[in-house]
Amino acid sequence: MIRAPIGWGGIVRLGLIQASLGAIVVLATSTMNRIMKVELGLPAVVPGALVAFHYGIQILRPRLGYGSDVGGRSTPWIIGGIAVLAAGGVAASCAVWLMATNLMAGLALAVLGFAAIGIGVGAAGTSLLVLLAKRVVPERRPAAATIVWVMMLAGFAVTAGTASQLLDPYSPARLISITGGVALIALVVTILAIWGIEGRVSGETPAASIATATSEGGFLQALAGVWAEPQARRFAIFVFLSMFAYSAQELVLEPFAGDVFQLTPGGSAKITGLQHGGALVGMILVAVAGSLFAGKPFGSLRTWTVAGCAGSALGLIGLAFSGRFGPSFPLQSWVFALGVANGAFAVAAIGSMMGLAGKGRSAREGVRMGLWGAAQAVAFALGGFASTAASDLGRLILGSAAGAYPIVFTVQALLFVAAALLAVRVFQDHASRRDAGMRMAAIAGEAQGD
Repeated sequence: MIRAPIGWGGIVRLGLIQASLGAIVVLATSTMNRIMKVELGLPAVVPGALVAFHYGIQILRPRLGYGSDVGGRSTPWIIGGIAVLAAGGVAASCAVWLMATNLMAGLALAVLGFAAIGIGVGAAGTSLLVLLAKRVVPERRPAAATIVWVMMLAGFAVTAGTASQLLDPYSPARLISITGGVALIALVVTILAIWGIEGRVSGETPAASIATATSEGGFLQALAGVWAEPQARRFAIFVFLSMFAYSAQELVLEPFAGDVFQLTPGGSAKITGLQHGGALVGMILVAVAGSLFAGKPFGSLRTWTVAGCAGSALGLIGLAFSGRFGPSFPLQSWVFALGVANGAFAVAAIGSMMGLAGKGRSAREGVRMGLWGAAQAVAFALGGFASTAASDLGRLILGSAAGAYPIVFTVQALLFVAAALLAVRVFQDHASRRDAGMRMAAIAGEAQGD
């Protein structure tokens, strides 16, 4: 007996959890980032290192995913993860207040706060995707991935916009109270959204789940077993390459628009808005195509994953050569198209995670999803730093920004090409194993008939 699939209402409820997660994260990575740099006058490397640290600590995602495998349930890990995330967000806001009077003590508390943020995101985010992977039928996965991702972005936008109004005039007490309020709301929304949605199969017991998950040893053995699966390993490398390239472009796009096309700060901000708008269009496009053309090539996650990576590579190559055309280059249209490709690839990759998480040894969905989540987090931690450092180094060696950006964009494009080729290999392996399984089932059926 299996659990009934989650319907559209359940998918939206799980999307509310992702929105709650995003609401707390954006306060730490955006609002507190700005306060540390502007109001406190700290070097940009301080908040930058804290943000990178919260990504880096998510290398623990496989271990957190293994915990949900052992218990056989995602709900405790989702609620517990949001609770840890909420505590980390409040601790980080208190650290900002403390930095004004005791910098070292404030930094120490900030490290603890951002560590809790990373662990909370890892626990809740991994288990949420595992639950979606187990309970969403294949034809709904593209739309489910879009809904969850867009609702996370909505959590970013609504919280950032509301906080910007409530924080004026700024005071440490305001920051702490706003962060505490957002954290409390996020936790309550999460509990209400997840309550009763997972359920339990008749006859299923925690002891049985634990016995299944631990029958071959502990976490390290489980991780080694998942890494030994060619498909899981290749997909982890695909996630790292593609997300590295995806995150690397974001921090250099606005400086590129200003240095090469002499756009004002408002004009370069508009460029970023166009990219994000295009990404939203790409996400919706994948959701619609996946629903209308389910079972056909145009609606498959494989098609959109590979096409999104290839389109992103093409968009970056265009930007690399755009400086040669000067003002006549259609920068706005090109960036919007790049955003469409980015959004399509990102949502298709998440949907592919849902489909591939259960392919392999049973009771290892959490470890697989954790492995891929860790690859994504590490890629985000390194991507932004690497791209900005490369642009600075290229400017230093070549003597001009115009010569540095093409190199950076070209390298990012090559990473997307490598990711696309690897994705093709992953899906070919999946198709080969599926066909082999069907042949074995047919042979077994014939044997029983004889």
